Amino acid sequence: MAGGATVIRRLRTLSLPGGARLWVSASSVAFLASAVVSHGRQLLQLSLDRQSWLWLALGLGISALSLVVNGLAWGVVLRWLGAAPRWTPVVLLFLESNLRKYLPGGVWHLLERLRALRSGGPCRQPLSGRQALGAVLLDPLLMAVAALSLVALGGGLALLALLPLLALMPRWLNPLLERLERRRAKALEVDPSGLTPGSLRLPGYPWWPLAAELVFVLCRFGGFACCVQAFDLAFQLDWTGWLAGFALAWTAGLVVPAAPGGLGVFEAVLVLRLAASVPEAPLLAVALSYRLVVSLADLLVAAAARRDLAALRNNGYC
Repeated sequence: MAGGATVIRRLRTLSLPGGARLWVSASSVAFLASAVVSHGRQLLQLSLDRQSWLWLALGLGISALSLVVNGLAWGVVLRWLGAAPRWTPVVLLFLESNLRKYLPGGVWHLLERLRALRSGGPCRQPLSGRQALGAVLLDPLLMAVAALSLVALGGGLALLALLPLLALMPRWLNPLLERLERRRAKALEVDPSGLTPGSLRLPGYPWWPLAAELVFVLCRFGGFACCVQAFDLAFQLDWTGWLAGFALAWTAGLVVPAAPGGLGVFEAVLVLRLAASVPEAPLLAVALSYRLVVSLADLLVAAAARRDLAALRNNGYC
């Protein structure tokens, strides 16, 4: 028994070079590359007609719209936390900073938002370090829980994906957010000495922020559904199955940020989840086309937001 306990303690102290998240991301990218190579000939045989290109264009538009919805959802989070968001600057800041999620580390978009909140630009009053930290960390947490709730549409054991909804009850959400704050404080340039345990008090269950994030995830799925239609795969699986698979893959890409923007993680999880129901080559084509669509949407929306945000700053509105 004592020997077994010693082995367990030693296993807990082991660490992979670069961290586990980096290895998960690298494994996902390697799996995706292997799948593309294995199905290269089939992928080359796929073709897009005019209607397919129109579906992809529509997917680009819906993906761009989803980013605006995401920015509005963040404003709902800020308001729920007691801040007074100025809606236009909040959404523009969110959109302009969103492109930084592709940088290694997965924190630069959060750091940009935190700095802006502490300076008071997007809100009527500057937020304290703790308030700003909570605002930028609660947003992706609610995104993940909202997306996981859609995984339950897959039925069976997928119903366990509803359990994270219980974690949003104040008695559990308060300590969970405090723990996230302590883990992220150094990376986000917040003095951890000001994060007193037990001092965080949230205003209740985040019904409205959660609903807003759920609308965002559904809009994100709308862009993905257009890619499915572009390759004429909708008949392969019912839409609840597509939505559950997408939600699982999207959540995995969100919570494993070592890869820029979840690159490789989303695609690998999607293929592993749906390959038993959908032919793998066209499924890969859907995953890759969706990656191109959302990346282009991120780029275009961030560029437009940067221009508009600069104009607001020049006019003294933020």
